[in-house]
Amino acid sequence: MKLTPKQVVELHGFNNLTKTLSFNMYDICYTKTIEERKAYLEYIDEQYNAERLTKILSDVTHIIGANILNVAKQDFDPQGASVAMLISEQPVDKSPVESFEESPGPIPGSVIAQLDKSHITVHTYPESHPDEGISTFRADVDVSTCGEISPLKALNYLIHSFETDVMTIDYRVRGFTRDITGHKLFIDHEINSIQNYIPDEVYDLYHMIDVNVYQENIFHTKCKLREFDLDNYLFGKKKDQIPMDEQILITEKLKLEMDEIFYGKNIVF
Repeated sequence: MKLTPKQVVELHGFNNLTKTLSFNMYDICYTKTIEERKAYLEYIDEQYNAERLTKILSDVTHIIGANILNVAKQDFDPQGASVAMLISEQPVDKSPVESFEESPGPIPGSVIAQLDKSHITVHTYPESHPDEGISTFRADVDVSTCGEISPLKALNYLIHSFETDVMTIDYRVRGFTRDITGHKLFIDHEINSIQNYIPDEVYDLYHMIDVNVYQENIFHTKCKLREFDLDNYLFGKKKDQIPMDEQILITEKLKLEMDEIFYGKNIVF
């Protein structure tokens, strides 16, 4: 399903297409008691504090071949964090970032202009169900670039940077640029699905559905983990410490939470 790069289009002036990737991830946990809920939120706050999120966004900037101009970051009380970066387009630095390659797909690696109309932001949202014992952590990452560089190159790294049960991914190309004859180009690369940019080893782990508006260059992909192991969703205990009937009830609650997020609606039986 992977696409191969096409010949680079020669442009008139500079490329001012705006490409925006919105990456939303959800981590779900069963926290039966107030103490478990508090411990889970403290764990999330430590794992995804502003300092760690700044490192993730810095790596994203590096992967897409951009340059950081300014950083604003903030941890919030009682929980949550936000980071915003203003970035500019720069020649691609070939040095590696950790062990993750850029995402597959026909995105050119070369850069032709200096721009300062690009930014990357991340916001986190820990929350808990008041009665059902479910805690959900959400992180929203937005990568908006103007020019030839594309945020899709960082999708692989973003997926590996968070513990993700459900992902919703949006990609949109806005505006237009011109080729050397003056002909408008409303997109400068071929794409028919965000799934083309998700590595095979990740693709096999998730059930995915697309909602795309091709004529508007809007692409939307939802992903939910295929395999379910209750031990991965308990905080501070293992499933063999819980009676079987309670395990079944907890599993139903967790799967319902994942389905409601995946399908974007409340499910009533």
